[in-house]
Amino acid sequence: MAVSLKPLSDQVMVIVGGSSGIGLAAARRAAAAGAKVVLAARNGEALDEAVVAIRNKGGEASSLDLDIADEGAAERLLVHAIETFGRVDTWVNDAAAALYARVEDVTLEEHRRVFDVGYFGLVEASLVAAKYLRANGGAIINIGSVLSNRAIPLQGPYCAMKAAVMQFTDTLRMELERDGAPVSVTLIKPAAIDTMYPEHARNKLDKPARLPQPLYDAELVAKAICFAAQKQRRSLIVGGGGLALTTLAPALPRLADKGMELVGGEAMQTTDVPPAPGTADNLFEPRRDGRVEGNQEPFKRKTSLFLEAQMHPLATAAVLGSVAAGALFLWAKEENRDIGTAEAQRRIRAAGMS
Repeated sequence: MAVSLKPLSDQVMVIVGGSSGIGLAAARRAAAAGAKVVLAARNGEALDEAVVAIRNKGGEASSLDLDIADEGAAERLLVHAIETFGRVDTWVNDAAAALYARVEDVTLEEHRRVFDVGYFGLVEASLVAAKYLRANGGAIINIGSVLSNRAIPLQGPYCAMKAAVMQFTDTLRMELERDGAPVSVTLIKPAAIDTMYPEHARNKLDKPARLPQPLYDAELVAKAICFAAQKQRRSLIVGGGGLALTTLAPALPRLADKGMELVGGEAMQTTDVPPAPGTADNLFEPRRDGRVEGNQEPFKRKTSLFLEAQMHPLATAAVLGSVAAGALFLWAKEENRDIGTAEAQRRIRAAGMS
């Protein structure tokens, strides 16, 4: 059965991890386009604020506070969404937990928690969504990372978890395609995004954590999510900075190791700006939430030509073709002018003129 995705204005979108960062940005963007959104996260207060803000702008939203790592949480979320809005058309998995530390300093309990939230929670939610969407059609959008292809020091558990997310998502997509299920499965792999991620992460370094440049605006990921909810795509990379990590780095692993050792050192992943009060370390317990951006106010890029090229490949090919054709025309014109000049000089010499 062919995949047929509705316009956002006709959709009900579930977003796991919707109380801050990428999830919150996606909820606001989808609601502004007319989608009914259902937000889930551990921080009920932040969820309530997000729902009120969306409703105040004329949107429709609901929320359910839960820990997606808890058994049965995804099923409860599905029931809530259906009871509230009657159905689900797109399911977005964005919840994650992280920490900054050398892998030798990470306990097994901490490592398991990163996987319980970001991998096992995503797996259960994806399977719940897939079972429902097999009969009804729609989209599953999992938020991965460019670090799934290329690990960085001091974020080992997170990199390992996102690598597992990538492999699971690819497997789920293939199996649904093989069965002819009308379900689009997209893996979105952001580069470094300006969110509360460094504030929320457990930090065992000597200074406050940060993400290395280049950083991108969370609205770019929200744009990719809303696009994938309407157009079937296998994957989308957000931020041209992630292109090298997902293509060149795996092809040149030893060189990439050396590069990441430089870029991923403690100096490049720390700052003097402390987390905002009450936000630090939400690994096991929810902390203050509700912002899209982090508190460090870094320079961030608000456009990504690489993302646009992935979303609109035919238009991009046409533009590049036009540019190439224009360049070829100018080259040919210049070449002909040069040939003409040379011919004129030859005739002048033949006539005995200097």
